[in-house]
Amino acid sequence: MKKTVNRLFILLVVALVLGTSQQSFGQDNSSLIQGKWIDLTHNFSEEAIYWPTAEGFKLESVFEGITDKGYFYDANNYSAAEHGGTHIDSPIHFAEGKQTVDQIPLESLIGPAVVINVSKKALANRDYQVSVKDFRDWEDKNGQIANGSIVLLNTGYAQFWPDRMKYMGTDKKGPDAVQELHFPGLDPAAAEWLVENRDIKAIGLDTPSIDFGQSQLFASHQILFKENIPAFENVANLDKLPPKGALVIALPMKIKGGSGGPLRIIANLPAE
Repeated sequence: MKKTVNRLFILLVVALVLGTSQQSFGQDNSSLIQGKWIDLTHNFSEEAIYWPTAEGFKLESVFEGITDKGYFYDANNYSAAEHGGTHIDSPIHFAEGKQTVDQIPLESLIGPAVVINVSKKALANRDYQVSVKDFRDWEDKNGQIANGSIVLLNTGYAQFWPDRMKYMGTDKKGPDAVQELHFPGLDPAAAEWLVENRDIKAIGLDTPSIDFGQSQLFASHQILFKENIPAFENVANLDKLPPKGALVIALPMKIKGGSGGPLRIIANLPAE
């Protein structure tokens, strides 16, 4: 009973936020309630992967044990950079005057998922950049990317988490390590194609950056963020999602003025 109530509550929140009919997602209320929920978030811990120059996640115990009044109590302090682990890049991260993380509308963080699987190409080439052709090939099989979609790029690299060497191309830290980063990302030409030809809410992938590891200008960030399209990075379990049909809910920590922050991202697969 409690589980059903929780699911109904989530459904109500989604319906209120979107202000849209159930047909918008191609799934009715019962399929959302009965569907399968997938967690697309890596755990935040000292193992979580952060940019080589960023301060990693730390959890420090304040108290754990029995208090002097006889009850158990547990509390911690945590600290970390905005950009690390499964997180969001808000548009202001690379576009002056654009949305900070607290200004991103909820409507931009909830929507139908489009999953582009380039894992075969990316696992064969650590510097692979998802191309316009990859999007066109997906559309040839699945139809045009619908307006209001959240595009997720499955490079296959989530399987290496939290091995920094396999995931990022280096396990070193500090400024000198940045030049040794090797992981897939989005080709700026493909980012340009998306903003000019498709109306998407957000984009995400299972690597540390929407630009590939050897990027110098972070052009895909710039192109997307100028259009207030946020990015989700270090996303988990994209291999568990179908090419289309899932509903994504991506809610970041609401940091006032933040350029990004920790993200809890989940997906609902409609009941079969």
